[in-house]
Order: sequence, then C-alpha cells, then structure tokens
Amino acid sequence: MAMMRRKLVAGNWKMNGLVKDRDFPSALSDALDAEPRCDVLLCPPVTLLPLMSSHKPDWLQLGAQDCAPQASGAHTGDVSAAMLADLGCTHVIVGHSERRTDHRETNEVVKAKAQAALEVGLTPILCVGETLEERESGEAESVVVTQLLASLPRCAADKIVIAYEPVWAIGTGRTATPEDAQAMHAAIRAAWPGDDRDALRVVYGGSMNPGNADSLLNQPCIDGGLVGGASLKPQDFARIIQSAR
Repeated sequence: MAMMRRKLVAGNWKMNGLVKDRDFPSALSDALDAEPRCDVLLCPPVTLLPLMSSHKPDWLQLGAQDCAPQASGAHTGDVSAAMLADLGCTHVIVGHSERRTDHRETNEVVKAKAQAALEVGLTPILCVGETLEERESGEAESVVVTQLLASLPRCAADKIVIAYEPVWAIGTGRTATPEDAQAMHAAIRAAWPGDDRDALRVVYGGSMNPGNADSLLNQPCIDGGLVGGASLKPQDFARIIQSAR
C-alpha cells in the first residue's frame, strides 16, 4: 500500500556548488519549521560530501550523483561505491539521463553501477525516462519499462529507489501532468519483477518545484521527488520537503 512507503525527497545538485556552499544543510534546516516527515537526501558534487557530512542535521542523508561499476583499480578519475560509503553516503544516483546521453552509458553499465552500489550497502536511485519523441509517438511506457528491466540488478524492492524522469522535462521547466506521472509510476511498479512491489519507492524527477510539488506528491504512486534546480535554494527545497507527507 502507498501509505506504507515513507516518501523520499532528494536534491541533485548536478555540477553546481563550491566550498562556500558547505553550510547549505544548516540553511535548509533553518528554512524548515520542523523536522521533516519524509526522508531527505542531498546529492551535492563529490567535492562537497566530506565538508557537508560535518555540517548537517541527523535527519539529512547524503548521496552521490554517480559511481564507478568497478570496485577499485586503475580507473583514473572514477569514484567507487565503497569510497562513497566511506564518506558517509547512503545513496547514489545511477543512470541519470544526462549520464546516459552525455557519457553514452548503456543499460548494462547502469546495471553494473547499481550492483556495485548494492554490494557496499548503498541504495541506488535508478533513473529511467523517455524522450519527447517517444512520448508523442505513444511509446513512453514501453520505453521506460524496457529501460527499467534492462538496467535493474537483482535485489529486494526496499533496497533500491526508481526515479522516473521524463527526459523532456529535465531542466526545461516543463513537467508531466500529475495524472501522466501517476500513470507512469503505476506502470513502473507493475513491471517490478517480484512480489514485493508494494515496498518499491518510485520518485518523480522532472522539474519538480515548489509550485507543482503538492499536486505531484499527492498522487498515490509518487513516493517523492528527485529535485534538480529547486534543491539549490534552501527555501525552495524546504517547501518541496514540506509538501511530502
């Protein structure tokens, strides 16, 4: 049942943030009028993770935006899942559309990254989504479900988070209607290859902001948000968090 799943609001800072932003967790805490009623996760650049770990309230979890599929070795510039766990991370985003497009990450690579995260106790946030062309041609659900199953490692539903991010809505200001987002979240849950699908958290990742968070998070199959630009501003991120109940 949806009411059994605690909502998750995660902020993905992407390639934004400098040392001067290390006090953001304190600013976010000040912007909230009470301790959140949902899980809250912040995924800043990896450079800020050790700085923020000592400047955050207990309720705020830290995550990373990517990890290497390998555990260690000669992979210059890569960061392993174990290194992220060592910094205190609890989650890691894998398969974001920007990684799939800009770095040509395949479903197989995304699956390997998610598996690497699971092996060290991190929760992968596995991203899936369709392009505008695929949606307009009526292929959105088929594309998303195919991508999900091809990227998904074998695991229990409560060990992973799925983020539905319509590619055409990321950073564009466009957002799927609450009804369309709800339908896709329901399709993702229905496609889960196990009988524990009620435990699966599926969050929305397409330009969620303070103005649309209430309508999106009120849908029964939307278990939170993967928030981009709005997570960079303490007041905006706080308003989204307050919408998750």
